[in-house]
Amino acid sequence: DYYAKTNNAYRQTKGWFSCDSMCQRNKKRMEAAHATLEDIRQEGYARMSDAKSVAGIFSEVGVGEVKDSFWQYFSAGKKFAKRQSLWDAMFVGMRSMSRDDTMVDYALKMVMQVLINFSIGLIGALFVFIFGVWSIIKSYQADPITALIFFVGSCCAGFAFVSTYLFALFGATAGGLYGVAKVIESNGRIEGGGDQRRQNVQNRPHWN
Repeated sequence: DYYAKTNNAYRQTKGWFSCDSMCQRNKKRMEAAHATLEDIRQEGYARMSDAKSVAGIFSEVGVGEVKDSFWQYFSAGKKFAKRQSLWDAMFVGMRSMSRDDTMVDYALKMVMQVLINFSIGLIGALFVFIFGVWSIIKSYQADPITALIFFVGSCCAGFAFVSTYLFALFGATAGGLYGVAKVIESNGRIEGGGDQRRQNVQNRPHWN
């Protein structure tokens, strides 16, 4: 790559706060190579855009490209949530040990933190997708009305999927916590009933 070579030569001859004659010459070569590279990229982008315009944004190719973009950002949002949750598990655990919290307190804190992380990750991914989908639409050279319809439809579809996913996640978590609470309550009643029966047996009068 000619641009990479000229850029490397420029960096090697560039000082911290100065640039001598050789450095200036390498800089001009690097800038010229960068301009040539940008022209090639723009020409390639224009040819690709012309080819896409023939297919249309509502074609299988256009819809597939937008779908791939959404799943890419959605996957990145989930990875962010999982990675952040791992860090939170460590730091929340350290804080819980210093405060002498019980395992139940730690578990509840982690559940809430995981839900927050997934909400932040997926909502952030949705916004990035919305900003990115417009550039995809522009590359297909669609007319303004078609572009607006496709953009609104893509945004609504992305919002519907993310909101449904989060509602399902929150609902499953709430159901799980409710089930655990009912089990604990049932065990408490059983233990309480056993203690009451033992107490009644002990208090029963004995006949000689």
